[in-house]
Amino acid sequence: MANKQFDVVVIGGGPGGYIAAIRAAQLGFNTACIDEWKNGKGGPAPGGTCTNVGCIPSKALLQSSENYEQAAKHFGDHGISMSNLAIDIGKMLARKDAVVKQNNDGILYLFKKNKVTFFHGRGSFATAGDGAYEIKVAGSQEETISARHVIVATGSNPRALPGVPFDEDKVLSNDGALRVPAVPQKLVLIGSGVIGLEMGSVWRRVGAEVTVLEALPTFLGAVDEQIAKEAHKAFTRQGLKIELGVKVGEVRNEGQGVSVSYTTATGQAQKLQADRLIVSIGRVPNTIGLDPEAVGLALDERGAIVVDAECRTNLPNVWAVGDVVRGPMLAHKAEEEGVAVAERIAGQHGHVDFNTIPWVIYTSPEIAWVGRTEQQLKADGVQYKAGTFPFMANGRARALGDTTGMVKFLADAKTDEILGVHIVGPMASELISEAVVAMEFKASSEDIARICHAHPSLSEATKEAALAVDKRTLNF
Repeated sequence: MANKQFDVVVIGGGPGGYIAAIRAAQLGFNTACIDEWKNGKGGPAPGGTCTNVGCIPSKALLQSSENYEQAAKHFGDHGISMSNLAIDIGKMLARKDAVVKQNNDGILYLFKKNKVTFFHGRGSFATAGDGAYEIKVAGSQEETISARHVIVATGSNPRALPGVPFDEDKVLSNDGALRVPAVPQKLVLIGSGVIGLEMGSVWRRVGAEVTVLEALPTFLGAVDEQIAKEAHKAFTRQGLKIELGVKVGEVRNEGQGVSVSYTTATGQAQKLQADRLIVSIGRVPNTIGLDPEAVGLALDERGAIVVDAECRTNLPNVWAVGDVVRGPMLAHKAEEEGVAVAERIAGQHGHVDFNTIPWVIYTSPEIAWVGRTEQQLKADGVQYKAGTFPFMANGRARALGDTTGMVKFLADAKTDEILGVHIVGPMASELISEAVVAMEFKASSEDIARICHAHPSLSEATKEAALAVDKRTLNF
């Protein structure tokens, strides 16, 4: 017999899970959240991959390494002279850990504020029946709780190379890549996705020689082709060595380092020796220890939980959100699904539109986009107009000393509705929000072109790109 009964139990305390729990509690449900993540002292560390070994710590390291590179290469342009410049990697990592802890503690505070009961341990299905589910919590002590509704938000795990397990010392996932204790002389990345490029940027800036091996023949295939080419040029200028169309062969963890054999796009056999290897070839849904078979919860061939458009599983009153289901593996997508599910449980109409979910790569220059790319519109036979505006013609970008990149608008040729906005350049992650709002409200490029933007600001490049759709830019 379950010793504690809840209206809603959320399994997983990452962005999808903890947000779902808070929203459910706000809606008046007696809510619990189960999460097993531990900090270095064995205490609770809610926030999932995002907070602990993903979005948050990577941004902390990106900021630290960006500051170092600015001091080393660009402060002189501002009349600021530096001597005896050095970086303390231990202190950089400690700051990253402190940022993570602040977020962990913030989530625990939010649980308390919203009266969400928190269980530190691994949650798994036990039984189903009588309109409720029994959930086992395996923590410092094992207990069983029951819930009328269950929301599964167990996230994802990094995908390893076949036969080359992560040891988080020489062969690294995103977790180990955030904890390298000293600057590696040579670093190899397999995969040029978001995690690979961000971590490659961190360690390149502080002195590592970084080579990126990508199996696909195109760079950043999901990104608008024009934007991806601009980013590729910028990264190459910075010193990232990017090889496309490679076929990775034998990878050997040799204790003192890693050797990677591969064939280039032109068929040449190559071998690289590196101090460390980061593997960034995607992520897989995490249902380890969930025991879905105990209640008959359906999974697909990838191991993801099968859900419909509203995140309902095959079981009544069992829902799933975030990386463990279909759709983009993005923290903010998980959050929106978590809120929507809590509201659907309450009889409301939660809303998530995959077409207006923004994507960001936090390199320098940043890359951000929402909506469809030019190549997608061509493939779909959609008639469109395009407008671009370079940051080199933007006064604020010049003052910042960061003029790489552009803003690009794609609009319907007949209606002028915005179909996609793509940015590579300074603060793209912030600038993209205007485009998301515009697309959510079905705005036209003319709407953005007619709105007054502050001067001088980077956002003026957004306005000018919208003007460019009608070939009437004012500053280029």
